[in-house]
Amino acid sequence: MPRANGRKPDQLRPIILERGFTKHAEGSVKIALGDTWVICNASVEDRVPFFLKGKGKGWVTAEYGMLARSTSVRMGRGGGQGRTGGRGQEIQRLIGRSLRAITDLGSLRERTIVLDCDVIQADGGTRTAAITGAFVALYDAAAFLMRERMLDRWPIKEFVAAISVGSVGGEILLDLDYDEDSRAAVDLNVVMTGQEQLVEIQGTAEGHPFSSSELGQMLEMARVGIRHAVRGQKEILGINSAHIFKVR
Repeated sequence: MPRANGRKPDQLRPIILERGFTKHAEGSVKIALGDTWVICNASVEDRVPFFLKGKGKGWVTAEYGMLARSTSVRMGRGGGQGRTGGRGQEIQRLIGRSLRAITDLGSLRERTIVLDCDVIQADGGTRTAAITGAFVALYDAAAFLMRERMLDRWPIKEFVAAISVGSVGGEILLDLDYDEDSRAAVDLNVVMTGQEQLVEIQGTAEGHPFSSSELGQMLEMARVGIRHAVRGQKEILGINSAHIFKVR
């Protein structure tokens, strides 16, 4: 089936990462995944959740939101109730889990790094774009802590990125835009490390179940997308394979 902009089934939308997008955050990036744009800011706080107090261990967490006119029709802020809605809570927990999976929390001591992911324009894949962008902001926040001699060792163990994949019109497609996602019979969001180890899979069938064979095909296509996303992260950070975690 023809895709917008003539994309092939296993082709990502263009990924553009802009570091240092805002002035005050310890790490900041704007990620554009096609027409989905997300600003990710990393803030360092000298506190931890109550369950970590006195344990000498840090925390990484996230907050996620969509601006009122990020979609074709204006929506209320905070789900119209002045607070994060159920969808937003689920996504921000996913972002937090994904980043904690590749962070040595002990190295942070009793500090928290908060990733604020704000969608300024949505065309599908906002959660996957947020994870991919938030990693870059987290990296820069960690580099800030190292430069300020606030850490004894580098806290990031691995790259992490995310991508969507689904079955649309009987064909498996990578990186669904909104139109494709709205018509998908199966929709997966896949989080993987740079070594292509799985962190999380979120999958749903709409209308009829799908087989383990189809799942395997979708995961293999997701690997293709993760490779491209991680390559983009490395390029913007100026990292090559031989020097994965050089602090700049």
